[in-house]
Amino acid sequence: MAAEWLSFTVRRREAVLVAPAEPTPHEFKELADVDFQGTTRLQISGIWFYRGNMGMGVGADPARVIKEALSKALVFYYPFAGRIRGGVDGRRPVVECTGEGVLLAEADADIRLDQFGDALLPPIPCSEQLLQNVDGSEGLYDTPLLLIQVTRLRCGGFAMGVRLNHILSDAAGLLQLLKATAELARGAPRPTLLPVWQRYLLQARDPPQVSYAHREYDEEEPVKFEDSVLRSFFLRREDLRALKSRLPGDMQKITSFDLLTACVWRCRIAALRLDPAQRVRAMAIVTGRGRCSAVVPPGYYGNSFAHPVALSTAGELCGNPLAYAVQLISKAKSEMTTEYLRSTADLIAVKGSATYTSSIGSMIVSDLRQLGLRELNFGWGDAVLSTPMHADEVAHFYFHYTNTKGEEGVVVMLRLPAPAMERFAEEMGTMMKDC
Repeated sequence: MAAEWLSFTVRRREAVLVAPAEPTPHEFKELADVDFQGTTRLQISGIWFYRGNMGMGVGADPARVIKEALSKALVFYYPFAGRIRGGVDGRRPVVECTGEGVLLAEADADIRLDQFGDALLPPIPCSEQLLQNVDGSEGLYDTPLLLIQVTRLRCGGFAMGVRLNHILSDAAGLLQLLKATAELARGAPRPTLLPVWQRYLLQARDPPQVSYAHREYDEEEPVKFEDSVLRSFFLRREDLRALKSRLPGDMQKITSFDLLTACVWRCRIAALRLDPAQRVRAMAIVTGRGRCSAVVPPGYYGNSFAHPVALSTAGELCGNPLAYAVQLISKAKSEMTTEYLRSTADLIAVKGSATYTSSIGSMIVSDLRQLGLRELNFGWGDAVLSTPMHADEVAHFYFHYTNTKGEEGVVVMLRLPAPAMERFAEEMGTMMKDC
């Protein structure tokens, strides 16, 4: 079903504050320097869709189950129940652990999950109703750090929209809290993975030692597209295998991320019709989890990523075989080490803040496939789909999806001006046809 044909009504109750189920410490916690990258000074949001589950019993209410479990999880993750206070006298902002709680709203929608069909892919129709703003909550300071809306569907399923103050945590950290909530909802006495704060591990060194060029923070004119559109492209597993077959034999072991990012980068730049001499960049958000254990221990839920850069000119990128872009992406990603992450923290401390380059020739990619976003079970089974709610002019997202035909693959979600989006679709189609 096409998204533009689908409309429905959502009736939402007033949001309430969910506080920790037990008393928690009232204290001030310092944030890390990497918590203040340009990509974190905003609210990020996502949505999860669930089918009904008769095993939960007649009348089982997902809003009540999630609310009660979240209250228990906040005993362990009590900084989420606090507020970020603006720094004074040149000091960094801090988290005041007040125990006030996070916002949760429950709602009902007159639609069944199966009515969405493949319109579950962004732009999801009426998505703003599935995660409605609460007046006064959208700021980064002195406001609740988390907003959740649980919307019951006519079929017994539900949608869960979540909005996070990115300064406190990244997507992986948010998922850690939500997985703890899901475990407690299913009856666990405590989360399997206990939270670790230790933000000092990603504070700048004294003195700072910026050891990389960090081209992701080059100062260039930011882009703001007019009449832009959000669109998702579904690539089946066999599409990715066919793309890989275009590469030389010695590159057959490259990752699907490198391959997909190279393909999207090349098609995007071709669609924008930039000057061949213009410098273009692809920035990959690479997490320190699992690769920088000295500064990102298990359980750490702060921001722990950086975005190393692949650089080219538009002409070289589009004029060379796909393997050229793949090599650039692979090389950039390999730069992400403990030293690169520490150097990022040092740079932010030296500059006071750091905003990533958002020029027209730049794109930043966040691969959500490795997070296990759909493996979030509150008692109704894993989610049918989890996806970001929006993307800006530079941000691109990858996530897993199974379409209504049962075909599994990857979704690429991005925003471009309408004419460029049509050209991007043509470029992608040509690339697939040439496989």
